Amino acid sequence: MAAAQEPHSVGTHAPGEPTAGRHGLGPHVVGRRVVVRRVLRGQTGPTGGPALTDVLGVCTAWGGGVCVVDSDRGPVTIALADIVSGKPVPPRPSVRHRVGAREAHLHGHAMWADLSTEPLGEWVLRTSATATARRANSVLAVGDPGVADPVERVTEFYTAHGRRPVACVVAGEPEPFTAAGWIVEPGSDTLFQLAAVSRALRACHTVRLQRPESPATVPGAVPPCYVEDGPRVEVVLEQGGMRTASGRGALDGDWIGLAGIEVDPAHRRRGLAIRVVGALLEWGAERGASTAYLQVHEDNAPAIALYERLGFTTHHAYRYLAAPPPSA
Repeated sequence: MAAAQEPHSVGTHAPGEPTAGRHGLGPHVVGRRVVVRRVLRGQTGPTGGPALTDVLGVCTAWGGGVCVVDSDRGPVTIALADIVSGKPVPPRPSVRHRVGAREAHLHGHAMWADLSTEPLGEWVLRTSATATARRANSVLAVGDPGVADPVERVTEFYTAHGRRPVACVVAGEPEPFTAAGWIVEPGSDTLFQLAAVSRALRACHTVRLQRPESPATVPGAVPPCYVEDGPRVEVVLEQGGMRTASGRGALDGDWIGLAGIEVDPAHRRRGLAIRVVGALLEWGAERGASTAYLQVHEDNAPAIALYERLGFTTHHAYRYLAAPPPSA
């Protein structure tokens, strides 16, 4: 009588030989979303054959005879010999990306303590006596302004506040300013980027480990200094009594916004920007933040590459339009 087949041999070419190569998986899928069908060792399926299950998530590691998939229920370690099939799948649309541009921008208002706002339909007129950022001194022109001539109303508002009229508009969205002769502000093309705080924190840790010189071992380096002001914080790094890097954050609900990430030119390429971002994300996470966002100029390729490594993805692009100077 023939010996009964070991029901779990489906996971191998031959005893002990992993199935890697019989599917679309491998080291190249690390960082990508995948679906993996695997054998459940020691369990039998409803028809008497091997029990199988599918794992869906982001592959975070491949090597040493295992792969790790970060699923909705947490990390799952799978022996390569237990993989029956698998393939990369499209990224799952993030719930954060279902938030409209207007709502996303409104979270940023927490960045300035003295920001004054006034509604114009769904638009928001914004001004600050102390902030120099264009976001704090421009109309958020997203949605329906609710008036026949919003350009005139915007012009009147900023003229009354002694400021040049400026509008923040989302790329590709209809707006009345271009037809009125307003011009694009130089260097104003900006990407609004989002990330999950937990994943960005893990990525910060991973990227720091890849640095040949750990900031923690740099002579004179000190732990981050946190300067809090209500829902806002500034993180400062010092070395040898000198300020080497800094950044600001602002909490609004479960959103943490990052801004002003700066590193002294003499101390760049040492992972200090990663330390600042990580410190800001940790500060936000301790206060319940689950979503991180930031704005980066479209022509700042190094910064964009860094943020993408941390898991930030573009939500939308926007720019600023300004009223032409008055005729002489």
